[in-house]
Amino acid sequence: MVATVSPQQLQDLCNRGESINLIDVRTPAEFGEVHVDFARNVPLDRLDPKQIQSDHAQHAGPIYFVCRSGGRSKTACERMIAAGINDVISVEGGTTACDAAGLPVVRGKKAMSLERQVRIAAGALVAIGAALAAFGPDPLLKNIGAGLAGFVGCGLVFAGITDTCGMAMLISRMPWNQVAASTCSRLLLAAALAAAAGQALAADHTRDPLPAIQQAVANGQAVIVDVREPDEWQKGHVAGARLVPLSSLERGVDPARLAQVLPKDKIIYCHCLVGGRCLVAADILRPLGYDVRPLKPGYPQLIQAGFPAAVGN
Repeated sequence: MVATVSPQQLQDLCNRGESINLIDVRTPAEFGEVHVDFARNVPLDRLDPKQIQSDHAQHAGPIYFVCRSGGRSKTACERMIAAGINDVISVEGGTTACDAAGLPVVRGKKAMSLERQVRIAAGALVAIGAALAAFGPDPLLKNIGAGLAGFVGCGLVFAGITDTCGMAMLISRMPWNQVAASTCSRLLLAAALAAAAGQALAADHTRDPLPAIQQAVANGQAVIVDVREPDEWQKGHVAGARLVPLSSLERGVDPARLAQVLPKDKIIYCHCLVGGRCLVAADILRPLGYDVRPLKPGYPQLIQAGFPAAVGN
């Protein structure tokens, strides 16, 4: 059982002039926003019980730990006790309660609390997973999305039961949490999460109907591009299609040489086997100036829909 002290009791100790070794285990960014003026910062992820004990040798009495609201300071005490250091006390209610109780605090730049960052990150991951599960372009991405949402949900349940959050530990090590946070730091965090969500949802297949695609190819307005690998191509491909393997695009292709294969004045309908690789290929080709439209139907479905088949080179 971790011993606790209320902010009022801590204030009384200060008023009596007692020496208090108070350690704030929040991130440096949170500490920089506001902290009790006689606290020193040792983030929870860097807590070394033996070092803390060594530093405390010059103090009399227990070691006090504080965080934002009391959760992390309790964890810090438990780590100290596990290391055989029992004279530790957690401050009830954390820095928030100390501020409200009138203890002297130092204020700096506004920072986003670790708890809020965890809620944002977890919510974003669940939203991305749910979106992929519902709208993913192929079964693999749907399964990945469902797995991601389920994994985060299980992680939150585990965190609630054990009072240990792996995501919080990871986020606490991020660069924006290592120095006093600024508005720019918070914007970078929001932008990173928004970019991750946007990237997962941006990729999509064309809605052009297959008959219209066949007509566009027949009229010379479009070309079919197969982004599978050469061995897949040789076993069967759409007659008249052009082979541009995704592996070669990912390695990097000279734009001038690519232009000899893919005309920029025509629509590029690219396909693969099940609709996944063509999305990646489209993301590579679009910045090069191509009107590329990935197809959800893979090679087998295209043949079933009436596209002519060919074998070999």
